[in-house]
Amino acid sequence: MEAGRILHIGIPCTPGRPPPPHRVPNFPRFIWASSVQRGGYKGPKPGRDWIADWVSKNDDTVRSLPIYVGGASLLAVLFNRAVSGIAPVADASSSQSRSDLLTLGLAVTNVLAGLVWLSIRPKSIIPVEPQGVECQVIYSHLPESVVSEMLWAWESLSTVTCCRSLVIVYDSQCIVQIGVAAKSMNDGEPFSVDAAKLMQGSLCQGVLKSGAQSYLANLSLYPGRSELPFLPSNTQAVILQPLGDRGIAILGGDTIRGFTTSDQAWITYIGEKLDATLAKYTSNIPSVVQE
Repeated sequence: MEAGRILHIGIPCTPGRPPPPHRVPNFPRFIWASSVQRGGYKGPKPGRDWIADWVSKNDDTVRSLPIYVGGASLLAVLFNRAVSGIAPVADASSSQSRSDLLTLGLAVTNVLAGLVWLSIRPKSIIPVEPQGVECQVIYSHLPESVVSEMLWAWESLSTVTCCRSLVIVYDSQCIVQIGVAAKSMNDGEPFSVDAAKLMQGSLCQGVLKSGAQSYLANLSLYPGRSELPFLPSNTQAVILQPLGDRGIAILGGDTIRGFTTSDQAWITYIGEKLDATLAKYTSNIPSVVQE
């Protein structure tokens, strides 16, 4: 540590008079401490679980281990039975026979457990490539500042989270449709959003009534998937974020359970910000412009 200098002040003395008793002024002392620690960090370091690392790297071997143990136990019991001179037929009155039967049961249980471990494996969750067309549809009469905020929200969500599609409906108007959209069967253009029909659906009505965010972590398991035909057909997860009581934001993700808890909380705050911004502008003209 580096110490600063301490201030010394001299007190003048008048000739012919005894000098006043020396008193140390009660001035504050300033000490500067260096923020650089020499020798590096010497505190506790995070430990490493070597067993867990080895198990994760040798998953197949660990899952097969009960089969090997059970098979070896079966062979050991049969070998012991053959060389011990005991009759091959189990005798309930013999303690050796009862022990062998118990060991055989445990060995078979190990073999069955290994077979179950090999047959049941966690499904790997990987992002998918959305099947659709890129689009950027923005309401035509929004001020430039609002459009900039909508684009900022999209850029932030698509960069930080697994969001690949964003639809914002406010006052029964499709304000924003950006990202990957489903392809229309007729002309191959992006599937347009029927805002009035969407807001009357059970998904949006339930979200608006509750006023809370709804997270469909695995969209394929929900029958309400048919109410979102404008999203890519292989959309994996969806978040329905209410914008007050006048609108809703729909986010489509490319990964099952891809939106984390922090993502959901952050999207809630973004929804509140977009609601406050859109509430300042009343939209009465139903036309949209596609860029």
